[in-house]
Amino acid sequence: MQGVTPPDDDALAVQPAFDELARLSFAEHSLESVLRTVTELATRILPGRPVASVTILGDGRPSTVAASGELAVELDELQYRLGTGPCLDAATTGRPTVVTDTRSEPRWPAFGAEAAARGCGSTLSYPLPVQELVSGSMNVYARDFPVADDRTRSLVSRLAAYAVGPVSNMYLYETAAERAEHLQAALEHRAAIDQAKGILMERHKLTADQAFQLLARVSMESNTKLRDVAARFVLTGQLRPD
Repeated sequence: MQGVTPPDDDALAVQPAFDELARLSFAEHSLESVLRTVTELATRILPGRPVASVTILGDGRPSTVAASGELAVELDELQYRLGTGPCLDAATTGRPTVVTDTRSEPRWPAFGAEAAARGCGSTLSYPLPVQELVSGSMNVYARDFPVADDRTRSLVSRLAAYAVGPVSNMYLYETAAERAEHLQAALEHRAAIDQAKGILMERHKLTADQAFQLLARVSMESNTKLRDVAARFVLTGQLRPD
């Protein structure tokens, strides 16, 4: 696998937590348990005493499918009522959205004023990687003002990569038409990702987290669904098409 290196992460203090998360098998854990782990991990490894949530857009309507604290739910729902805000911006545009100081936020003054009044000093919303049925964002609400630094963005990006799989599979499961077929497909997609991770770990001596991050990076760089990257690799041994 020449020319491909695992993602570099100098935040060694948080690596064991990511390794633990990477060992979760998508086929053995529910949407709720995986997303709860993702959001709780965010509160432990990110600066600023944050709370975190995952927003999804289903049929154009936003909802919060996981949160590590009540403040995250309240600030998500505030934006849903206003019809605008950083989490909705990230979910709809596919671009990270940062509010460095809620007390002086010109783009969403109503949201900023209410967030500041509730003790939130800054926010970072990171879009979920591309999937076929769902758009959304991973949202971090910090009580202090540190969310704009590169390290925090990198960590939230990695957390978002973990969140997108179970969120997308939830929609496969909940689709009314062909429910059984969709559930079977979701389980197969999860199994393909787990199998690809195992091959990378064995063949290239990667950790579980490094293997997952490599698949996620190829998915984002090639604008290809994560499960398609995994299935292609399992079938052909190639991460990218020739």
